[in-house]
Amino acid sequence: MQRAFLAVIMVGLLCSTLSFFVVLNKLSFMGAGISHAMLGGIAAGVLLGVNPLYTGAVSAVFIALLIGYISKQGKMQEDTAIGILFATGMALGITLISFKEGYYPELFSLLFGNVLAVSAADLWFLVTVLIIVLLFVSIFFKELLAISFDEELARANGLPVAFLYMGLLVSLSLTVVASVMVVGVVLASALLVIPAAAGYRLSKNYRFMLFFSIIIGVTSGIAGLVFSFNYDVPSGASIVLCSATVFFVSLIASLTVQRR
Repeated sequence: MQRAFLAVIMVGLLCSTLSFFVVLNKLSFMGAGISHAMLGGIAAGVLLGVNPLYTGAVSAVFIALLIGYISKQGKMQEDTAIGILFATGMALGITLISFKEGYYPELFSLLFGNVLAVSAADLWFLVTVLIIVLLFVSIFFKELLAISFDEELARANGLPVAFLYMGLLVSLSLTVVASVMVVGVVLASALLVIPAAAGYRLSKNYRFMLFFSIIIGVTSGIAGLVFSFNYDVPSGASIVLCSATVFFVSLIASLTVQRR
C-alpha cells in the first residue's frame, strides 16, 4: 500500500499536469491512441521475456513521434494518424500474444491496472519519468502555452514549434506509460483528460485551471485507492470514477452559476 500511494500521487501529478496541455491542444484522442497502440510493445516484452513496461515505453515514444511526424510532415490530420497507429499497434499486440500460450498476469495488470503490483523498480521508473516530464514542462512552460493558444503566432515569433510539439508528445507518451502502471491501458487516457476538463469548469484563467487540475488529479487518485481498498473493487476503475465524479460535479456547479 505504501508503494501504491506513492505511485498514485506521482501518476496523479504527472497526468494532471499534462492534462492541462492535452485539453488546451485538443489532444484528448492522443492519449487513447498511444495507450492502445503501445500494446504491441507490451506484447513484445512478454514474448521476449523483457519487462513489458520498458518495451511499452519505447513503443509509446516511437508511436508518439511517428504520429507527430505523419501529422506535420505527411499533411495529415492528427486524428487520422492516431486512428491508423491505434489499430496497427493493437493488431500487432494481439498477434504477438497469440504466439505464446499460457496466462500472463503481468499483461493483465498492464491492460486493466494493478497498483498493488507496483514494485520498487517501477517506482524508480516513475520518479525518472516525473523528473523528465516536469523538468521539460517547467523549462518551456511559456513556450508550450504559446503554441497551445496560437501556433502560427508562436512560429512567427521564432519559437521552435516543431521541437516543442515533439517534446510535448514524448512527455505525453511517457506519462501514458506511467499511468498504465496504475490504471492500465484501457483507462490511461481518462487521467489525461478529466482533471484539466474539471479544472476548466472551475476556473476563469489558465493558472487556476492548472492548479485545479493538479489538485483533482492527485486527490482523485488517493480517494480512488482508498475506495478500492475498502470496497474491494479494481483500483484503476475506482480512480477514474472518482475523477469523473469530480468532473460532473464541477460541470453541474458551473452550469448552475451560469444560469444565475
